Amino acid sequence: MIKEEIMAYEFGLRSRQRLSGVNPDLVDVMNRAISISTQDFSIIEGIRSIERQRELFKSGKSQTMESRHITGNAIDLVSHPVSWEFEDFYPIADAVIQAAKDCDVKVRWGGNWKVQDLREWEGTAEELVDAYTGKFYDLPHFELPKE
Repeated sequence: MIKEEIMAYEFGLRSRQRLSGVNPDLVDVMNRAISISTQDFSIIEGIRSIERQRELFKSGKSQTMESRHITGNAIDLVSHPVSWEFEDFYPIADAVIQAAKDCDVKVRWGGNWKVQDLREWEGTAEELVDAYTGKFYDLPHFELPKE
């Protein structure tokens, strides 16, 4: 009988560097998520300067100048290999949902801005996106919501 081995992913150097300065609770969630995810992913942005936020706001890629990135309370990620398709974010978001529960950290996702705490969600990431009635999706984005 062959024992099935589960692939445990881990962050590379760039992802670890991009987590530098990010709130330790969110770093814990991301480290847990990468270890249980069925889809490899990378952190593409953690802390963001006000200048960078201004660029993203002006280009319409961000909806606010009060981004949680500026304070180290948000990250953006992408699947590896890189894909911007919704379905490629679902297994990653499923892992983040479980990681938020495992680490007992309140996390909000750009797949459904109305759910303030992923620990309370009992469905899949795909179901969470389907339940969203808003117009602005930001599937790469996870944040610690403001209290």
